[in-house]
Amino acid sequence: MNDTVKLLRECNAGIKMGESAIEMTVPKAKSGELRRLLNACKDEHATLGDRTHSMLLRQGADTKEPHVMARMMSDAKICTTLAMSGSDKKIASLMTDGCNMGVKSISMYLNRYKKASPEAKDIARKLIDSESTLEQELRSFL
Repeated sequence: MNDTVKLLRECNAGIKMGESAIEMTVPKAKSGELRRLLNACKDEHATLGDRTHSMLLRQGADTKEPHVMARMMSDAKICTTLAMSGSDKKIASLMTDGCNMGVKSISMYLNRYKKASPEAKDIARKLIDSESTLEQELRSFL
């Protein structure tokens, strides 16, 4: 498997994790502004996910699901935290942690798969930018 496919598959898995976390938290958000920020990020992730999926299909490759254990741990943390306190502060904290993990992971894969196509690297960078932007915007809710 070439670096382009590997990078795209990791981006695709990260996008799915992000979208899932947003879907779990948006209904609990009390602030309209917080919901707007989360939904805007989800829309951006969906666009990047569509591009990623399309590129993988052109490469004759399938998408990658997030690692089962990572997904279970993320879902459990979100559900537990929201059950104890569904405050906007807690949602912002959860999502900030998720953004930081996303930036770290995608940056690591971007560095690992140096021979990926410029288009795949562009998607990875846009995903990193999206996560970084959301993390910064969430600070006012912490």
